[in-house]
Amino acid sequence: MPADVLVLATRNEGKLRELARILSSQIKLVGLDAFPDAPDVPETGATFEANALLKARAIANYTKMPAVADDSGLCVDALNGMPGVLSARWAGRHGDDQANLELVLAQVADVPDARLGARFVSAAALVVPADGDAGEWVVTGEVEGRLIRVPRGTGGFGYDPIFQPDGFDLTTAEMTPEAKDAISHRGRAFRALAPYIQGRLT
Repeated sequence: MPADVLVLATRNEGKLRELARILSSQIKLVGLDAFPDAPDVPETGATFEANALLKARAIANYTKMPAVADDSGLCVDALNGMPGVLSARWAGRHGDDQANLELVLAQVADVPDARLGARFVSAAALVVPADGDAGEWVVTGEVEGRLIRVPRGTGGFGYDPIFQPDGFDLTTAEMTPEAKDAISHRGRAFRALAPYIQGRLT
């Protein structure tokens, strides 16, 4: 592949479209579907930043091309910042969105409404292999809000139906993709990372 290709360490088409909207059209963006044998990288880090770097390093090493990875989750004040990096597997099985959401709601059932503050956090990492302009960069994006007790909306995924961003009456699951992109934690992280990507690939 040409030198101006960036690998996004995901098979999630939504993430690919989101990053493509943010980056210069001069950069060709591909996901892991272009690399069927790419490794699945365990998220063993204690922070979002550590997990994003783990994935970006592994994919950059495997593909020998610049790679971007992100890790994100929900941090609930009343749960001491959890589920945090365990967001995708909070109920015990990775990716069971409904079970994760229901567990969080059960855990805050006795928490007063005034203490339902929460935030979505995303860390995005860029790793450029050593045979080029080598380096690693990590940025974070956050969106503050609060939990609601009854899920609303069918858009998005994960905890979106129970998260209401500050300043909005809608949950992130009720927003249009464009409106969510504009304020989302991942959108903010990708936009913060974009200058580092464009500075090295264009």
